[in-house]
Amino acid sequence: MLRSPKDPLSFDSREKIALFIDGANLYGTAKTLGFDIDYRRLLEEFKSRGYLLRAYYYTALVEDQEYSSIRPLIDWLDYNGYKVVTKPVKEFVDQTGRRKVKGNMDIELAVDAMEAVEHVDHFVLFSGDGDFRSLVEAIQRRGRKVSVVSTLTTQPPMIADDLRRQADHFIELAHLESRIGRDPGERAARAAERQDRFARDADPEDI
Repeated sequence: MLRSPKDPLSFDSREKIALFIDGANLYGTAKTLGFDIDYRRLLEEFKSRGYLLRAYYYTALVEDQEYSSIRPLIDWLDYNGYKVVTKPVKEFVDQTGRRKVKGNMDIELAVDAMEAVEHVDHFVLFSGDGDFRSLVEAIQRRGRKVSVVSTLTTQPPMIADDLRRQADHFIELAHLESRIGRDPGERAARAAERQDRFARDADPEDI
């Protein structure tokens, strides 16, 4: 259970911990709350709470897309302590003419979690997707603990009520901002650097 906004994490230091991050869901939740995740700080935060066995990050990538805005993040995660799991998905246009992406990473996440159940004491799921309720229940039947990280502070809440009820612990993402959020000044500095680099590389006749 949450102790307070000042101490949002409650772990037994002897526990073996694994993080399972639904990338698209966590990104959307943090964006709604108005901050960016600093994945280096996130990893360090949970390393300080127990023995962190593994941190999985799941995301889908659009097929035949030469450049994806998420690619730099994926590459960084892959080299900095995360196990990145991706799969290709295809874009399509629905009947209303809106572009959509079909596919999610639920099955991949569930399979990895069940394979790890003999080695992990405490699973931390970063997602509010109600489809994971059955997975959480299955892990609990094997005698393991599950915490779910999402938010209730938005309208509507980003976490499904049945998932929150099923979890052993609910961790409010908004209460973690000071611990795992990226410094807003860092984002501004990177944006300025990119703009400066673009200006230097641009054709003088195009400026």
